[in-house]
Amino acid sequence: MYLPAVLNLLQASLSSLTGLLEFGLPASVSPHDFDGFATLSPYHDRAHVPGVAADLPSDCSVDQVMLLHRHGSRGPEWEDKYIQKLVETLDNFSQVIHRAHLPPNLRFLKDGYESDLVPHELTVVGRRQLFDHGVDFALQYPSLSTSVVLSSPVQRVVDSSHYFGHGFFGGDVGKVEFVTVDELDVPVNWITPWKSCSKYSEAKGHAAASAWRSKYVPTITQRLSRQLGFQLSDDDTQGALYACPYDLAAHNESPWCDAFHNHELRSLEYEYDLLMDRISGRMSENDPGPILGSVYVNKLIERFTNATGDAKELYLEFGHDTSILLVLSALGLNKDRTLLPEDHIRTHRKFRTSEQTPFAARMVWEKFSCEKSFRGPQIRLLLNSATYPLTTCQKSLKDREFGSCSVKEFIGANEFSLNVHYGDETWNTTCVD
Repeated sequence: MYLPAVLNLLQASLSSLTGLLEFGLPASVSPHDFDGFATLSPYHDRAHVPGVAADLPSDCSVDQVMLLHRHGSRGPEWEDKYIQKLVETLDNFSQVIHRAHLPPNLRFLKDGYESDLVPHELTVVGRRQLFDHGVDFALQYPSLSTSVVLSSPVQRVVDSSHYFGHGFFGGDVGKVEFVTVDELDVPVNWITPWKSCSKYSEAKGHAAASAWRSKYVPTITQRLSRQLGFQLSDDDTQGALYACPYDLAAHNESPWCDAFHNHELRSLEYEYDLLMDRISGRMSENDPGPILGSVYVNKLIERFTNATGDAKELYLEFGHDTSILLVLSALGLNKDRTLLPEDHIRTHRKFRTSEQTPFAARMVWEKFSCEKSFRGPQIRLLLNSATYPLTTCQKSLKDREFGSCSVKEFIGANEFSLNVHYGDETWNTTCVD
């Protein structure tokens, strides 16, 4: 089922590894814009936090790893109707466009614009992201292995786990068991815990995003309409905005990205941050973010303490952007002091999905031990290849230097999560109608 595509992908990836094929920024997007598409951003490594060491001390070794990986770049979901509306409008006004004197950044429209985006599905770019990440992971942890890969049952996530598996396991991938969370005998799983929470809803997120969209899109509509010589609708403008990151997701380039000013693309980024903050952030104690994220935190502690006596050295697990954001919410690591406002962009904010959950985001939890540098087992979080400081449990200068903390302090800092259990009063108040 996967072999032909994987062989083609292998050939392309080997080219990139030998430097024969660039996989950098597309020509139509400047580096300043590249990381500004929120959860629709192409994968990119996070910048290292100043003052936090990128590598562990030389006397330390990683003993256990848990990977939670988002699926790779995909086609649009609910946004597809806006993109298709745009294509229809441009087709209806093709003669006007052909006669118009367009600015350089819109002249591509004289040749027409068609969308070949496939909704929901993993793109070729997404396949390559996961395969290459699998190769990178094998190089980073050459002594660790597992025989099981776990994923959400959504097809693009299943596909992502397979492409990663081919990169990580190579010729031994046939010996690996690929399992989805639907096959687990548990009341609630830690990759898609919202499936067990009947009160969980994306309505607040879409309402907040819509409120912000109504403020910034009309101005863009007016500008583009003047330049094109005919009246666009706000839905058309939305389609053009969404076409930019989704073309990148499918083809690694998009002519639409140059059609917008930087502040307009920042507004698009903020729209998606509002959406995801309301869905999986932490607005109040009664919101589901920390409750649902506690399922993963409990599983993390269970495995790193070997509470069940059967902990493995490596866990490879695949989910969604929400899967990762819920964990950060439960840990309080990306919580802003107040709710993100819907009437202006808060430039300085902890909740920034461009850096936390781009397509193919990878959350890596390491448990490590040292001969002298630290006493007892330690925990470190790498998010998109950079240390994400565990500020809630750090107790020493060494902790702050390496962004880590002891397993003991990590447990103590997460008593809230440890006291949440499926079906108890806290869970039922938040999740049961």
